[in-house]
Amino acid sequence: MEYDMEYDARYKSRIGLSGVLMPRRIPIRFLTFALALTTIARAQAPIKVSVDEVIVPVTVTDEKGRFVSNLTRDDFKIFDENKEQKIDFFSHEQSQPIVIGFLIDTSNGMMIHWDKYKEAATELMLNLLPGDKRYSGYLISYGNTAELIADTSSDSEKMVAKMARMKPGGGAALYDAIYMACTSRKTVRGEPYEPRRVLVVIGDGHDTASKKSLKEVIEIAQRNLVTIYAMSTLAFGFHTDGEDNLTELTAETGGKVETPLNNAYKDVAGYLSQPSDAGNYALAVGTGGYTAEISSAIFRSVASLSGDITSQYVIRYTPDIGPNSESRQFRRIKVAVNLPGVEIRYRNGYYPFAPPN
Repeated sequence: MEYDMEYDARYKSRIGLSGVLMPRRIPIRFLTFALALTTIARAQAPIKVSVDEVIVPVTVTDEKGRFVSNLTRDDFKIFDENKEQKIDFFSHEQSQPIVIGFLIDTSNGMMIHWDKYKEAATELMLNLLPGDKRYSGYLISYGNTAELIADTSSDSEKMVAKMARMKPGGGAALYDAIYMACTSRKTVRGEPYEPRRVLVVIGDGHDTASKKSLKEVIEIAQRNLVTIYAMSTLAFGFHTDGEDNLTELTAETGGKVETPLNNAYKDVAGYLSQPSDAGNYALAVGTGGYTAEISSAIFRSVASLSGDITSQYVIRYTPDIGPNSESRQFRRIKVAVNLPGVEIRYRNGYYPFAPPN
C-alpha cells in the first residue's frame, strides 16, 4: 500500500495524549462541560489500593516507653499469615516522606479546652510539615458533618490559618471524617509507599452523626494502608465508649492514643489526700497550677506523637498471594525483633486487593 505522508500528519494531529483518536472539531462548550464532569468524578472517586507490596511502619520502645532507634534490617523478621517474608525495603531515616491528615473534633465536647487543643494541633502541623515537599498534609473538621477544610498541601501555614477560624459546636461525625480522608482528598504521587499515610485524630472518640460505622472505617483504613494516631480529649477520671473507639482505631492500624488529660496527675502526689465536694484533686480546676499542668501534658503528647511518627522503622515486602485470593480476605501480619524486653507496634494486617465495586 502506498504511504501517504500528508494523511499520516493529519491523523497524528488528531491523536491526544492518551493515544485516542479525536474528532476533528469539538465545540468549546462541550469540552468545558466534559472537563467539569471529569473533575467531579475524580473528586468523588475513592482512593483505591491494590497491594502488590505491603508497607509496615514499626515502632519499637523499651520498658520505659523510650524509642529504640539503633536496630538494623537483620534485627527484624516479618510474617504474613505465619509465613516468613523476604524484606524488600528497610529504612529508619527521619526524612521519610509522609502525607498526614489532621482530623479535628469540633463537637460541643471540645469547648472546655478548645484553645489548648487548637494550639496542640498547630504545633503538630508545624512540626510534621516543615515546608518540605516531601511532607504534605490536609485538614478535616468533624462536627455534625465531616468537612475538608484544607486539601493536601505542603503549606502548613495555610492549614493553621484555616484552623484558627474553626469553632466547636454540634455533634461528632468521626467515622465519616476517617472515610473522607481515605476517599475524598487530593493524593500525592507515590502514596501509600513514598509518602506513607498517617491520620492524627484530635478528639474524644465519640461519634453521634456518622453515616459510616466503626467497622467500615477500620476496613477502609486498612485497605488504604493508613496508620491512625489519636490525641484523646477525654477528661481526667472519665471513661467512655469513645475511648474504646480510639483504642480500636489505632491498634488495628498500628498507631497509638495519647491521653494528656488522664496523664496530667501521673507525677502529682496526693491527689486523693484532700477530699472536697468539688473533687479530690491536688491541682484545683481554674488555678494557674492546673492550667499549666494541662498545657504541659498536652504538649508532652504532641512531642510523643511527633516522635513516634518520625522515628518509625519502615519495612516493605511483596506477599506471595495467588490471583484467585478472595478480595475481602484480611491477611494478618506479625513482626518480630531480635531484642528482648521491647514493645513492638505495627499494623496487624491488610487487605490484598481494593474493595470490589
